[in-house]
This record gives sequence, structure tokens and C-alpha cells, in this order.
Amino acid sequence: MIYFDNAATSWPKPDGVYREVEKVLRNCGNPGRGGHKMALESGRVIFEARQEICSIFNIKDPMRVVFTSNTTEALNIALKGLLKEGDHVITSSMEHNSMIRPLMALKEKGIEVTIVKANEEGKIDTEDIRKAITTKTKMIAITHASNVTGTIMPIEEIGNIARERNLIFLVDAAQTAGILPIDVEKQNIDLLAFPGHKGLYGPQGTGGLYVREGIDVLPLEEGGTGSKSESMYQPDLMPDKLESGTPNTPGIAGLKEAVKFVKNIGVNAIYQHEKKLTKVLIEGFEQIKEVKIYGPHEIEERVGVVSITLKDRDVGEISYILDRDFDIATRAGLHCAPLAHSTIGTLMTGTLRFGIGYFNTEEEVEKAIKAIEIISRKTF
Repeated sequence: MIYFDNAATSWPKPDGVYREVEKVLRNCGNPGRGGHKMALESGRVIFEARQEICSIFNIKDPMRVVFTSNTTEALNIALKGLLKEGDHVITSSMEHNSMIRPLMALKEKGIEVTIVKANEEGKIDTEDIRKAITTKTKMIAITHASNVTGTIMPIEEIGNIARERNLIFLVDAAQTAGILPIDVEKQNIDLLAFPGHKGLYGPQGTGGLYVREGIDVLPLEEGGTGSKSESMYQPDLMPDKLESGTPNTPGIAGLKEAVKFVKNIGVNAIYQHEKKLTKVLIEGFEQIKEVKIYGPHEIEERVGVVSITLKDRDVGEISYILDRDFDIATRAGLHCAPLAHSTIGTLMTGTLRFGIGYFNTEEEVEKAIKAIEIISRKTF
């Protein structure tokens, strides 16, 4: 299969990830829950994974990295653990439902939400964010890049605004972790939600949340942590405060090896490879008159996420044909981001999305272009 669904989950994974997951499944115990060798080994593996995450995002303290099952859980912890009735939060119209749905749930509980409108390319004007700030504003919460148009948001500028106004800055790095350079210090990121299974090339069921020192996030759930077991109350120390229950040790171990892979290749090298393929894909689609491409025209303003529509054709049908007849995997529909589709004018139709990854090749991109060209001329 030619796999272009990396925006949903990356495939394949580096060989080291597969080996590490199997090794830990066979040899590790429950981390932090025992003094025997297998439990201690699991604890070591998880701590090393925290260190690897720190090194790729310039996080100073490994204890500020909380492992979650995905980005959605990380965003829920951040939003619901900080925002209270009467608070105001600013977000954008390009957000995934993993951001919007928790915010809408919080809105029902008295939190004010302002959605800053992006243009048809998915771009945000930072002045619109600045103008949206009120005396009640507590947080700016925004995606680093759209999962629909690939549009890269100016998070460093937004981070500067947040720091100037003493606001908490939450970044959703679902489409950028491992692909674009992320520096929580330079970009003034207070909270970073990231997936393990996309651009970091780790297993599904992994992700995390970075919480800056001094920010007190209430836990989304309470339970066993392996620490302060004599107390019936949740411990206040990090990361235990936000990590209850047995962690996904095999998945986290795989993520550890995945981050090592990404660091070895280099985040910039991965981005340059994906940018090159994205450019070839867009230029190829531009030659097919029935194709409409969404997102920024400038390749530097987007990650390797390309959404298209084909005149008068159902995008779900096209995705099905690509899979059935060309063995090409894509994703059609609204991509769990109806607000973004409303912004770019595709809420009623959805789009066909190509998610480019490091393991894709130029030959595969050319085959995808050819397949769309054939589909554009035929009725199946």
C-alpha cells in the first residue's frame, strides 16, 4: 500500500519501535508499583522516555512531562484542569474537535470562548488574537498546524503576546511534533499537547502533555500512582498528580525509541523531505483542472497535509477508488474538524486529504498524482 494517511497516524514505524515494544511486553513489570527487577526496569524505561521528549522540545525538567493516551486526553487535562467559571479563553477557527469539543463543554459551565476566524487559507492574523483579549482572558489555546489545510500558525508571535499579557499559552502539536522545530522556552509555550503516534513515529495510544513549572493543573482523574499510597488523596507532585493508573509502558517504550529515530534523522531534515514531497504533490494537482487545492499557496506556510476536492465528485468515493484500484490510502470527510472545514468552505462536501510522512517517496507522490488524474477523467 502507498500510505498517505500520516496526518491520522504515521505508518510504518521505525524498526527500533517494533523491537522495543515487543521487548518491553516480554520483560517489563508495572512501573513504580514494585521493587523487583521487572518493575524497576519499567520505571527506568519510562523515565528515559521523558528525557527523550524533553530533548526534542527543549523541556528542562522531565517531571513536567505527563504521558497520556493521545493528544485529545492531553488537551482535556490542560483545558479542564485550568479553566474555571468566569474565565475567558481564545482559540481559532482551524481547531480539531479535540480542542473545540472540550471548550464547548466548558462553555456550558460558564467559561467564555472566543473563536478567532482564520481566512480561507486557514491563516490567523495575530492582531485579531490581540484584539480578542479581555480582562477575563486566562488562556490562548491554538493548534500549531491545521490537520485540514496544513496551515502553520505563528505560534512564536502568539506566544509573545501571551507572555506580554501574562496569559497561559496552550499549543496543540498534533500535526507538528517531530516535523517542525518546537522549543517551549523560545516560543513561550506553557502547555504542549502532543501525540506519540504521528510525527514522532511512536505507537498508537501514546501522547503527552508538557506543563511549565508554576502552572497548577487539576487532575482529570484520580487514582493509584505508586506514590504516597498512605494517603487517600491524589498526590500533588508531578507528574504523578496527572498520571493515575498503570501507564502504557510498552507504548511509551516504543515512543522512546521513536523519538531517538526522529532525533537521529533530524527534525529539520524530516520537514525538508516532507516539504519537497508536498511541493511535488501540489504542483502535480495544479495541472489537473478538476482539482481544487486548499490551504496556503506558499509551501513554507504549511506542513505535509494537502486537502483537495475534485469537481462534482464525492470525496468519499474518490478515497474508496484510490484504495480499491490504486492501493493508495487517504482520508476523506471532515477530519474531525468541522469548524476548519466551515472556515475554508467545505463543510458540506469535506475534502480528500493526503498526509505525507517521512517514509513516503517521490515515486509514490507521482503515482498519487497520476491516480487522481485518471479518476478525474473517468466515471467508476
